This record gives sequence, structure tokens and C-alpha cells, in this order.
Amino acid sequence: MLSPSLTPSTPQELSAALAEAQRTAEEAQRTAEEAQRALQSAQAQIATLTRERDQLRKSYELLLQELELLRRRIFAAKAERIDTRQLELDFAAVRAELDRVAGMLPREAQAGEGEKVAATSRKKQSGRRDLRALPLPEDRIEIPDVLYEQLVAEEKATRIGFEESCRVAYRRGGPVRVVVARVKYQTTDVEGLTHVETAPLPPESFPRSLAAPSMLAHVCSEKFCDGLPLNRVENRLGRRGFTLDRGTMSRWVEDAGATLGATVVAAARREAFETAFCIATDATGVAVQPEPREDGRRQACRRAHYFVLIADRDHIFFEFTPKETSETVFEMFRGFSGYVHADAKSVYDVLFKKAEKPPDDFESRTEVGCWSHCRRKYWEAACAKSELGREGLARIGWMFTLEDSWRKDPPEVIQRMRNEHLRPHMEAFFAWAEAQYEEVRDQRGMLRSAFGYAVRQKDALMRVLEDGRLLLDNNRSERELRRIAVGRRAWLFVGSDGHGESAGHILSLVASARLHGLDPEEYLRDVFRVLAHWPRERYLELCPKYWARTRVLLDPKEMTKEIGFLTIPPPLELQPSKQETPAN
Repeated sequence: MLSPSLTPSTPQELSAALAEAQRTAEEAQRTAEEAQRALQSAQAQIATLTRERDQLRKSYELLLQELELLRRRIFAAKAERIDTRQLELDFAAVRAELDRVAGMLPREAQAGEGEKVAATSRKKQSGRRDLRALPLPEDRIEIPDVLYEQLVAEEKATRIGFEESCRVAYRRGGPVRVVVARVKYQTTDVEGLTHVETAPLPPESFPRSLAAPSMLAHVCSEKFCDGLPLNRVENRLGRRGFTLDRGTMSRWVEDAGATLGATVVAAARREAFETAFCIATDATGVAVQPEPREDGRRQACRRAHYFVLIADRDHIFFEFTPKETSETVFEMFRGFSGYVHADAKSVYDVLFKKAEKPPDDFESRTEVGCWSHCRRKYWEAACAKSELGREGLARIGWMFTLEDSWRKDPPEVIQRMRNEHLRPHMEAFFAWAEAQYEEVRDQRGMLRSAFGYAVRQKDALMRVLEDGRLLLDNNRSERELRRIAVGRRAWLFVGSDGHGESAGHILSLVASARLHGLDPEEYLRDVFRVLAHWPRERYLELCPKYWARTRVLLDPKEMTKEIGFLTIPPPLELQPSKQETPAN
């Protein structure tokens, strides 16, 4: 209220006062609007900064997880170990509920619940080496001719000496010189003319080679059983009194692998693809030495791959491929129908696609997933301090515990036990994984990877319930690939695609020999010994699966000799059949 002295007394004063009040109100309105705009701008800036902060915080947490996993991989044991006792304590309620759904467990599962010198440089020699100049122990093999021996007995011919050549063999302890002495005969015809004949040389798998079968088998065994590069083999032989150039051994190995691949390995592969129930596969990389450039400049090695194929408990194959593509995998499995046990790599998807109009020779393959690959995802999440990752480990670990309790039972018993006790655990696991995946599918990190893998591979992972001969994991493939990894660390690369293929064939027979309890070196020696004499249509009898039966039929005295004629036994009765028991 205006004081009496300030109260307008005239209309002009009243108008002026009203105008002044209006100007004041308009200025206040403008000030309020400016303050409102400043507030909105500040709120927008705060929201932007908040979003950026949240994104940076998530990125920081993800980096912490990856750092923790890297620390675990670098400084801790490489095995995916976890304290199972602590998991059982933390998730006892979850497992109790699953056990209630699955029914009473076998007694075995309850009982096992708490356990679980470099060679000096020298001038390159030319021509065949004189093995007689080397201080080596010596074996002598005399090779007579049956017909001329009868003439000698009838005094119609005379022995006049020997034509000798040398090989180098290997026995436990070092190299041995083998002297092959072919008997020379002198005869006189009716006209009085004298003729000299020499007993023919028996067939050899590698004619004109300096190496006897045992030496060739020793070199292959040193390289592909023990992972030694040929320069170390050269040094080891040199310390035993026999110098052998690594380039020569490299040619031996390539020739041996190519010969085995076209004979024994090819026959075994045909049988495997015709009769195998399940083939387990995996792959690893290998470096290939590049071809020399015309300008002499150096270039990097290119990358190729070895695939391992395990056909039941019968055969193991290592397939060398320049590229790891879907087309390569499809050609590799051409001709096979059955189960394929593999990880979820995209190159295998081509094997399981159904053709709209299948041809007459249509091949049907069924995918089997690997629970160890699934478990690995949760192990990585658990290493990054994820509670859900640890729960996933506990659930999958209990499945493996159940599986171990009936592993040695017949396939029909395994299938029944799986459907009674393992199926409820699997169904509960996938229900839990699908629910959790919906919550984390928009988040980057290891949890999304773990749950996404399980959800996408659900059908393949549950396929073990269809047949008791199938296994939960594909660890046997990774164990076989360690042969490549151990050798790759020492010999670094293969010389060419041809060398890679030859090495794959030798690795196939070495792995198959171990699969059937054979000494790889002794087995290769025997195969190199008999291969040149063996009928082409019976090469399958020489593969490791049947070699124990074949070896018994051969003459022990003939097999003891490094070279000589062999008596070929009658054919084996081979009845290849589908796998009856699961492979361990």
C-alpha cells in the first residue's frame, strides 16, 4: 500500500505509476525465463555427463574384468581350476533343488562327490656316403637266390662272392650299419661260356635310400612323438658317431609321409568314413615357410591349419589345410554321415545345413556340442569376479560329476542314467541361462558371452542325451592337438604345403598307434619294412587298429631283418563295425 505522500493524486501520476509497475513485472518475467533456460541447460549438461560417467564406469569395470582374466592366464595355472568345495558351499541350495528334481543319485556319484651339441660347418659332400668309414656296429644280411642255390647244391654253379651295399639302421642305443650282401654266382653253359649272376635285391619301401626302416622310423618318432626339430636329431645322432644332414632327413620325412598317406592312411580313412559313429574334430594353426622371392627379400610365414579327426576309438587323422574355411571343412567331411562333435566355430555350420533338394548321395550329419567349451565361458566370467559365472561353474561341474559316476557302464545304461538324472539338471541349467541372458544381452562382457553361447548351443549340448556313446566334452580333440603345439614350439614351421601334408600323415599313424597301445617307433619300423611287399588291396591290415593281429601272422625271423623277402600271410577277416562303447 502506497504511503499518503506517494499516492498519485492526479490521473497523469497514476498512469506513470502503472507503467513503471508493468516495466518492473516484465523485467522480472524475463529474469525468470532466463533462469529457467539456464536451469534446463544445466540439467541437460548434467544428464549428458551422467551418461558419459556411466559409460566410462562400465568400460572401466569391463577393463578390470579383462585385466583380472589376463592376470589369471599369465600368472596362474593354465588349467581352468576352481575351488569346487567352495562352489558347493555357496550354491548348496541350488544343487539341493536340482537334486530333488533329478531324483535320487547313484551311490557312486554320492561317494565321489568330495573327490575329484651343434654340428660344425663342413663342405657339402656329393655322391653316396661310404658308411664303412664310420665307427658303427655292423649287422650283415646275406641274400641268396633260391634257384641258384639249387644249382650250387647240384654242383652246376659256384658262389664267387658278394655284391655288398650298406644301409644305416637304428637300435636302442645308437645307429647300426647294415651290410646287405647279395650272393654272386658263376655258371658255365653248354658252350663253355661263363656267366655271373647276382641275387636280386628284395623290394624296399624307399629304394636307393640310405636309411633302413628302423632309422627312418627313429627320425619320424623323434620329430613327431617327442617334438624334436631335425637339427636336434642331427646333433643327437652326431654324438652317437653318425653325422646326418638335416636336409636329408627332411626329404626322408616328406617321402615317408607321402607314401604312408597314399597307402595306409588312405585305407584307414575310407574305413572310418564308412563305419564311424561319431567323429570329433578341432583345429589349430601352424606356420608355413614362404617360397623364396625372386628379388631375394625376406617375407613372413603364412598361416595354415591342422584339423584333427577322431573316428570313434579306431582312427585318428591330422588333416593339413592351407585355409580354415567352410568349403575346406565341407570337403574334409565329404562322404561321412553321423555325429560330428565340435565346438561352435562358424566354419562347421556348413556340415549341418539341410539341402532343399538333397542329391542321391546325400550325407546327414548331426552336431554334438562340447560342455567343456561352454564351461570355459563361465570360468572366464568367474575369474572376473562374477557371481553368476561361479554359479554356472557349479551347475556344469555337477553335471560332469554325475557323468563320471557311470562313465564305465555300457552305452544303454549310460543313456538311461542320463535321462533319469542328468536331463533335469540340463533343463534347469538352460532355463536359468535363458532368463539371465535376457537381462545381460544388452551389456558387453563375459557374462553375455557365456549365456549367449549356452542359449545358442542348447540343442547341440543336449544331444548327448540321445545316445550313450556320445561324450559331454570334446577334450580328446584338444589333447591330440597338443602334439602339434608341442612340435610347433620346437620346429616353428613346416617347409611347404607338401611337407605339412606329409607330416599330417605321420602324425595320424603316431596318434593312432598310441590309441591302440602300440609303440609308434616300432610300429613305423614294421610298416616301412612290410609296405613294399604288401598287396595294395590289403593296406587296411597295416593300420594301427589291426596291426596287432597282422603282426602275429608274420614270420618273426623275417621281420627281424632290416631287408629281405617276406612271406605274406592270408588276409584277415575284417569286420568293421560302429562304436560299441564311448571313447574316453
